[in-house]
Amino acid sequence: MNLILKGKAVMENVMIVSSSDKGVLYISEMLNSALVCIITAVRSGSEARRMLLERDFDLVIINAPLRDETGESLALHVASKEFTQVILLVKREFFEVMSAVCENEGILTISKPVNKYIFMSALSLARSAYNKLRKVHHENDQLRKKIEDIRIVDRAKCILISLFNMSEKEAHRYIEKQAMDMRITKRAVAERIIKTYENF
Repeated sequence: MNLILKGKAVMENVMIVSSSDKGVLYISEMLNSALVCIITAVRSGSEARRMLLERDFDLVIINAPLRDETGESLALHVASKEFTQVILLVKREFFEVMSAVCENEGILTISKPVNKYIFMSALSLARSAYNKLRKVHHENDQLRKKIEDIRIVDRAKCILISLFNMSEKEAHRYIEKQAMDMRITKRAVAERIIKTYENF
């Protein structure tokens, strides 16, 4: 069964994995009141794994046990993905054991029957962790780009130094001036220099 509900959201794509319709409905109602956007519900761990191969989810909520597994293995599998947050709902008698296994992987474990306020707190924590991860990832991307820019500009400077007997300072000034005159980035200038002169 694939259920899609729409609302307004912060976390755009959420998957509910639950063997019971009652569980899907209860979790969906709580998510909709928290302004989650698109909810996809599946019935089993194997169905969830297939869906995760096809698309990314911001949050996966597992209502354990599932018809084909306990839910712990699926939670650990999902938690290994880069950004996806996991909330695992477990029977009270299994809470301590499951929580001990899962919390080191960043999985939020909630005891059933689910208290709405505890669920909302877990959802808020998942959202915060998700946003923090996205921010760190974005900052890392920016840093990687800067390092790559420096590497390419340095390569171009080496070409100018070896082919045109420029000093490092002159090569740097030349790339900077070309970038200003042509209204393009220093990296773009460097790439042109590499393309034109590297095989000379």
